[in-house]
Amino acid sequence: MGTLGRTAVLFAVVVALFVAVGGLVGEYLLGSWLAGLVVALALSLVLNLVSYFACDRLVLWSTHAKIVSPAEAPRLARIVEELAPIFGLRSPRLAIVPTQTPNAFATGRDESHAVVAATEGILRLLDDRQLRGVLAHELAHIRDRDVLLMTFVATLAGAISYAAQIAFFTTVFGGSSNRGSNPIVLFLALLTAPIAALLLRLAISRTREYRADEVGAATIGDPESLASALQQLETANLKRPMNVGSPTQASLFIVNPFRGGAFASLFSTHPATAERIRRLRRMKADPRYRPAVRAPSVAASSPARPDGA
Repeated sequence: MGTLGRTAVLFAVVVALFVAVGGLVGEYLLGSWLAGLVVALALSLVLNLVSYFACDRLVLWSTHAKIVSPAEAPRLARIVEELAPIFGLRSPRLAIVPTQTPNAFATGRDESHAVVAATEGILRLLDDRQLRGVLAHELAHIRDRDVLLMTFVATLAGAISYAAQIAFFTTVFGGSSNRGSNPIVLFLALLTAPIAALLLRLAISRTREYRADEVGAATIGDPESLASALQQLETANLKRPMNVGSPTQASLFIVNPFRGGAFASLFSTHPATAERIRRLRRMKADPRYRPAVRAPSVAASSPARPDGA
């Protein structure tokens, strides 16, 4: 099953979980399964719509990123302007994040509001070919409307959590009006459903990362450019985790800039970098992936100047 198929299956499971939990909570507390669905969805929808429409401003603000003109970041602008038409996109706005941790992300609810951001560190670390692979990955996210998809997933996952919280506090403070339902079943739902929703949300995020890797590399016909970039980015981010932004925004970045604990792989927004690299290098042998645009020459692939230009 391909990445699109896996995304569809995971999304269907999130929807099914939402219907089951919302219905159970609504039946137990409000005497109507439909009322539970509506209340939980409404609460989550309001919060996530605010986040969706303001996502570009919120992310740029929290990471201290500065919108720049092509003249202020000519190297970044040149590569983005070259690649955007290949993806059928207008050139997005550009931003620079003032940190030496090498990373990049794309945000914005649609093409008109899209922003591609690069840290000062990634402009210093990667050569032109590697940076091209990274930016192709970010443009693939924009083309596939991944911000919109993840907002829908977050809305449903949030609705599941809100439904569980409503049921918990109502039960604790004696607000339940329907004691005919099995409280053990309700308790198990309250305990497991939010965790399951979170895990499904993270699984979809990891699937979309694989998808952006594949689409970006296939579109420019150069899987090795991203594979070699990911190898360097993983090592550098382990040595120097990001000191701006929030771990809640980790899914936006091309590699996770924040480090977790023992359960990092299970609760990670990104698939294992080694597996991403393995998949990209496997693409090199596939004759379908031929360069759409000639890769930069070795002479043109030198690292950026100290000012990141």
